[in-house]
Amino acid sequence: MKQAKKQAKNGFTLMEMLIVIAIIAILIAIAIPVFASKLEKVREAADLANVRSAYAQVSAEALLGNPDATVTVDLKQKQADWQSLDPVNIGGIVHYKNQGDTDNWKGVAAPNGTCVVSYNEDHGIIFTWSGKAAPAVPKYPFNTNVTDFFPLLYETDFWKNGSMKNNTSFEFDSRCSDSSYVPAITAAIEKLDNSLLQQPDCTWAYLGSGKDGQEAKRYLFWTSLNTDKVGAGNKIPVIIQTGDGKYYVSETTTGKRNGKNYVTVSESLTPSQYKQILKNGEQFSSLEAAYDAYLKALGDSKYDSVRLKMFCSAIISNFGKNQDLKRNTDFTIKSFAVRTF
Repeated sequence: MKQAKKQAKNGFTLMEMLIVIAIIAILIAIAIPVFASKLEKVREAADLANVRSAYAQVSAEALLGNPDATVTVDLKQKQADWQSLDPVNIGGIVHYKNQGDTDNWKGVAAPNGTCVVSYNEDHGIIFTWSGKAAPAVPKYPFNTNVTDFFPLLYETDFWKNGSMKNNTSFEFDSRCSDSSYVPAITAAIEKLDNSLLQQPDCTWAYLGSGKDGQEAKRYLFWTSLNTDKVGAGNKIPVIIQTGDGKYYVSETTTGKRNGKNYVTVSESLTPSQYKQILKNGEQFSSLEAAYDAYLKALGDSKYDSVRLKMFCSAIISNFGKNQDLKRNTDFTIKSFAVRTF
């Protein structure tokens, strides 16, 4: 009994430490945007204080008979235009974001920019803002010019030679390493320019009927999650494109295939079950709209345990491929997810 009590006083296990790290990372991910917003607000406040000081200096010079005096203020803000104020009021000169240029306000404040404060006898003080805005960040991480992924399938040699013509239930899953068909599809994907199917760690699968005229019964399932890391039997959100060009966001349950060691994007499905998955989801007019809805779905609390497992799997990969460690982690994460979520 004394020995048991002594062991109970030991420190945290590696698994418990990993869980703590995961929680801290989630909290940091939440805090960083808030901190960045507050920091930008401080920079803007400093810029306004400096410009107001320049306003007072130029006004005084004008009153003393030096109307040609100017003061240039180097801006500290890192985002174009004002994030914390609308309107901006400097010495009684009020300017709204949607106003554009006025007699007293020229240009837009921008990163690495300046504000030149000058005087004009007709209009009084003039603020001339300039700067080089930061490069626009693409809204989507993938090339939105590539939205139809079935031509990739149709251009493979095995499809062209009719190998799938009489197949009513084909399945090509990107996680299947010993497939004789997936390499041909992967080679076609690699020729694209940063498409959805080329996003890091994503999983995709072509499924359905190969018979002529049955395009609507062909499906491309895609998830940003690595299903091997998620594990079988877990519900995940997916984007689905049908062979007739429609987009859906729905939910599947990851699965296994007999004799295979990879995890599929979905359990084995019958034709009626494909239809049910589409019915359970929501249709969208474009890939971009579907992706927006997918991200929203992925953020749902019901997928917290899946996201946590993905995060912990990434941490564990840094410790090598220790199978005992992985088995213990799976158990610990599942137990933690049940208690926490």
